[in-house]
Amino acid sequence: MRRSLKWLAVATTIVMIFILLGGALVTKTDSGMGCGKSWPLCHGQFLPTDISPELVIELAHRLVSGVGGFMVLILSIWSWKAIGHIRETKFLSFLSIFFLVLQGLIGAAAVVWGQSDFVLALHFGISLISFAAVFLLTLLIFEIDKKFDAEKLYIDKRMGFHIVAISIYSYIVIYTGALVRHTKSSLICRDWPLCLNDSPSLPGNLYEWVQMGHRAAAGILFLWIVYVTILAIRHYKEEKVLYWGWIISLVLVSLQVIAGASIIFSRLNLYIALMHALFITCLFGVLSYFILLYTRSKRYH
Repeated sequence: MRRSLKWLAVATTIVMIFILLGGALVTKTDSGMGCGKSWPLCHGQFLPTDISPELVIELAHRLVSGVGGFMVLILSIWSWKAIGHIRETKFLSFLSIFFLVLQGLIGAAAVVWGQSDFVLALHFGISLISFAAVFLLTLLIFEIDKKFDAEKLYIDKRMGFHIVAISIYSYIVIYTGALVRHTKSSLICRDWPLCLNDSPSLPGNLYEWVQMGHRAAAGILFLWIVYVTILAIRHYKEEKVLYWGWIISLVLVSLQVIAGASIIFSRLNLYIALMHALFITCLFGVLSYFILLYTRSKRYH
């Protein structure tokens, strides 16, 4: 039974990643209205006849999200029954379902009634919380065998502050990145890291401010993670989870920066853009695990 639960947990985590990437793909390809103003049907039909690339992308995203929703529901109920004695299980089960339903409702509302870019930018972040909850549930399930037991890990207040603050700040950075996509500001600045556009001056319109605001926020996040990784290397060599966790975080945020720059240089290459979304998804998952470890550390020490 536990082996089946583990397989379901891993499969659900992977499907959640596809849901996140699918949402980014819909935005990048401008396929949000591929099914018209009809939801959950496509152009009011169960099997649409007028097929277009935008329709295929939007419909595929809806189908994957629907399958993912059922998988999350089954995983949450099963986890509740199997490992409900673990303190975080019930909270994470509720969180995964609630935010997955919420992102679905926002997506449906955007199709039927339309939403502003600032509201639509919340869609990716809400899905990300659901993914993080499923990812943490998966880790809890694998902790049953005690193959990696981090319950007794001690995290001091300084490291705890950085973990919480970086996690919250990274969510803000993610929102600004989603805002760049939804306002179609990705290529408003032809240069990187600055936005010169043949004239070295401050951003001159909303789109340039959105783009440069995201770049500045991402740059601060990168430098912050570099600093905390140095702290981890110096003071947490014996705590392998934190030690390697921050090194992995540094690798992910570095890849995120490289992908962000490559989007500009490649003039919005779709595959690079999707990798950009994948790296930040993985980074947020690691940071979420750090928060779980910190809450345990406060409880046991």
